[in-house]
Amino acid sequence: MEEARLFLITYVAAFLGVIPPGLVNMTVAKTCVEHGKKNGMYVAVGASFIVLFQAFVAILLANYIFSNPFVQNILLRAGLVIFAILGIYFFVKAKRKDDIEQHSEKARSNSIFKGMLIAVLNVFPIPYFVAIAGALNVGVGGSYDWFKILSFAVAGAMGTFTSLYLYVLFFNKIESKTETFSRFSNYFMALLMLVLIVITLFRIYSS
Repeated sequence: MEEARLFLITYVAAFLGVIPPGLVNMTVAKTCVEHGKKNGMYVAVGASFIVLFQAFVAILLANYIFSNPFVQNILLRAGLVIFAILGIYFFVKAKRKDDIEQHSEKARSNSIFKGMLIAVLNVFPIPYFVAIAGALNVGVGGSYDWFKILSFAVAGAMGTFTSLYLYVLFFNKIESKTETFSRFSNYFMALLMLVLIVITLFRIYSS
């Protein structure tokens, strides 16, 4: 019963955490626009696979991170650099007027790797899952129940995939405006990176 409660709470938390427009879900939507729904689904699968490991690592590090503010600062500073690089990349890409890429076997084969790469660059799930693990008392205090840890990680990945899957489903509403959305999404993601930079700077200096 306790494991079921843990799974449900973690699933809902992961699901809600990915609903707001962000790096991963906007990448899924952009891939649907540029390469089709099938590749968007592959990106979602790749990203969720990485989230499985991020949630697992977050639990194992929860006790250490909670007792070491210095580690939190290191993670935030690493995220700051990554967000700055991505922000420049998306802004430059939005300014270019290249044609939208057509579907190809290469695009299909690269979609899962693309999802995994984007998820790796997205550093926020780890502190997010660390906070959840602390609230649910999983992996904190030196006690490790491996069944609970596995349930937590799987729930995090499944909740993430469910939310990303909704982005793939609602792709139909933007499919008729492919070129406009593709350019808009690049500007949006550049702006998102700027917001994340500001938030990260605030968190670094407030801590």
